[in-house]
Amino acid sequence: MIDNLRMFILRFIKSKKETPYIAAIAAGLYPILYYFASNFGYVNSIEHIGFFVIAYIGIPLISILILRLIFSKIDTLKAYKGYIISVLNILWFGVLLAINTSGLSRLNSVIILVTTVLLGVFLTKHIKKFIVFQFFLAFVALLYITPKLGALMFQSTDWMQQPDNIEAVVFKNTPNIYLIQPDGYANFSELKRGHYNIDNSEFENYLELQGFTLYNDYRSNYFSTISSNSSLFSMRHHLYNKLIFKTVECYKSRRIIAGNNPVIKIFKNNNYKTSLLLESEYLIANRPKVNYDYQNISFDEMPYLTQGFDIQRNLVDDLKTEMHLNSDTKNFYFIEKIIPSHIAQSRLDNLGKEGERLAYIENLKTANVWLKEMIEAIEKEDPNGLVVIMADHGGFVGMNSIYEAKIKQDDKDLVKSVFTAALAVKWPKKQVPEDLEFKTSVNFFRNLFSYLSDDKRYLDHLQEDASYLAIKKEAPFGVYKAINKDNNVIFDKITD
Repeated sequence: MIDNLRMFILRFIKSKKETPYIAAIAAGLYPILYYFASNFGYVNSIEHIGFFVIAYIGIPLISILILRLIFSKIDTLKAYKGYIISVLNILWFGVLLAINTSGLSRLNSVIILVTTVLLGVFLTKHIKKFIVFQFFLAFVALLYITPKLGALMFQSTDWMQQPDNIEAVVFKNTPNIYLIQPDGYANFSELKRGHYNIDNSEFENYLELQGFTLYNDYRSNYFSTISSNSSLFSMRHHLYNKLIFKTVECYKSRRIIAGNNPVIKIFKNNNYKTSLLLESEYLIANRPKVNYDYQNISFDEMPYLTQGFDIQRNLVDDLKTEMHLNSDTKNFYFIEKIIPSHIAQSRLDNLGKEGERLAYIENLKTANVWLKEMIEAIEKEDPNGLVVIMADHGGFVGMNSIYEAKIKQDDKDLVKSVFTAALAVKWPKKQVPEDLEFKTSVNFFRNLFSYLSDDKRYLDHLQEDASYLAIKKEAPFGVYKAINKDNNVIFDKITD
């Protein structure tokens, strides 16, 4: 097989036949696969494949064919027709890689144009060798993507199946429900201690005066927005799908969060209108099917090349608009804002432990101002609404970067820093249900639906209130139970 491939490549290189189609494919294929390899969670959709084929292969091909036609029709240009394939192959290759990485500024556009044209002219006689090199790069990128493709294909959603008939639950109480998610907002009890050591009493007092019940020691079950929210809305543990093909991200999570989950189905079954209000497109970056009745960010306004933060919506204004339009319906709103967020992602570019902590404090202050504005907007229009402030995970304060969460930690406060999550609920008419326990996010909606239906049977199938980490260093690769149901930090590998 290797000998046959070698002979095929040699015949291609020695052939005198022009190959505009192959040149166009070669120019765009590696940039496409490189982008997929680097951003797979954001682009794993049929729509993205279509976009890349058109933009990264179709446009280079059309430009080659048109210029070859023009140069063949104009006598003064015929002598230069032989340079077109070489120049445009290298030009598009450079342009597309720049778009994928640093972007196109005026300066680097000029540099790329001049450099690639000169290279194209210089390599005209050797362009087929360069095309072979481009295909080799594409093959290497494909090898890198293969585990991710395997995970996308084989990650099961069977874990979402419910052990009872909760999807048929009938509500007896039907207040409007506002689930406000400030990303990375640590629990009020944890903010006072550990690596946070932050005085947040002014805002906590404000919440209590507004009628909120604060649930201390509440935490998430998973460490990221995607992994935590997919479990929240499924009311089940996914255990990172046990890292199938050694991939940490659950690639079907965005589709689940976008409304393809039992929670949204239950709200719809009870005649609720469901609204997805996002500050940015992060949760729907890969254009999943959205099963909410309304989404404030449409796919038409979203760029295809996005990592989720190109759009900034005013969520208070968007919510006010929707509340006015939805005055005659029962409503569930999921409102997600990327603040106070968490410490730096990069191991190489961060402010250090204390610098990241101070930055988190400033972001926390900004989050508090926004939350007050949101609460007051809801209170003005809907004083009897059920308002939930629930974070997706902690702020990772005490670490240099969130990468350290994937390393086995002996400091218990660091582990808690990852999962600690704020939870405050304003119950209608200040009637706080005393018989419900809110410990972790996986069981939040089961508790809520038991309250709304006045039916305790749905509490018989609560998931374990445990938190899980995917560990890559200082321990064998795998999923570990990091905090048990009693809120004790442990380190037990999940093997079954």
